[in-house]
Amino acid sequence: MATGLLFSGQGAQSVGMGRSLYEHSAIAKALYDEANEILGWDLKTFCFEGPDEALTETKVCQPALYVQGFALFSILKDASKLDSVTAACGLSLGELTALAAAGVYDFATGLQLVAERGRLMQLACDATKGGMAAVIGGTPEDVQTFCDEFDIEIANLNCPGQIVISGDNAKVLEAVAASKGRFKLCKPLNVAGAYHSKLMVSARDAFAGFIKDFEFKAPEIVVYTNVTGERVSEPQAIKDALVSQVVSSVRFEDNLRNMAAENSLTEFYECGPGKVLAGFGKRIDRSLNITPVSEFSDLPE
Repeated sequence: MATGLLFSGQGAQSVGMGRSLYEHSAIAKALYDEANEILGWDLKTFCFEGPDEALTETKVCQPALYVQGFALFSILKDASKLDSVTAACGLSLGELTALAAAGVYDFATGLQLVAERGRLMQLACDATKGGMAAVIGGTPEDVQTFCDEFDIEIANLNCPGQIVISGDNAKVLEAVAASKGRFKLCKPLNVAGAYHSKLMVSARDAFAGFIKDFEFKAPEIVVYTNVTGERVSEPQAIKDALVSQVVSSVRFEDNLRNMAAENSLTEFYECGPGKVLAGFGKRIDRSLNITPVSEFSDLPE
């Protein structure tokens, strides 16, 4: 039976993530040790011991999620659990992990891209006063109208009834205050900035310059991009999508629906901390069976 891969994005991280993989898997240990060398700072300590404030920082969180996601993928592949994998996608940062799993670039190249993406987005966060909020119970059309009223943007279309908005923090808070009676719930998120909004333009432009000289290959399995929700296969188109994704809406619901329909998929592994994507999947299509794999005890026998 064909299988799909899903990779976690920012917000799923938690202190202790990946520790059991490092302690019980030689594959994971080698990847974490290599990551420390490539980055030039101690990712392992941030992941395994925190503190939470440091792990949550964009420049730390993104490499942390990438390394854990790729380690889980590598362990599953080595155990011959992924012989039937035909497609992959990720949530925001997770898209870069999906591309590594698809062989578009190797682990080390992907980590360099992720580290610079995180660094640039951290700089954009520090230079702006951005915020985000989750809107529960609204249609994309209603939320878009709502965003237009307050000069903010849709950042994530995660699943039916759950949309994330992003922009200037004062405007986001103004929108939250005005949301009563319009949506079931609208609440601010504890984030460092306005991801997937025009406040990330500086990060997008700098990342475009950084990524252009890296060699990308055609993916070995089908990969879907957050920018359109559709498959992407030509190396330059993949680069363009990664650059656009920094400021554009994450269309995860479209990703998952298209992945499932176009590849006849009902079975998925979610690689990363928590069970966020499995939760989205239940609201997108209850017929999909998404198995979250986060730590060593979660790995199938």
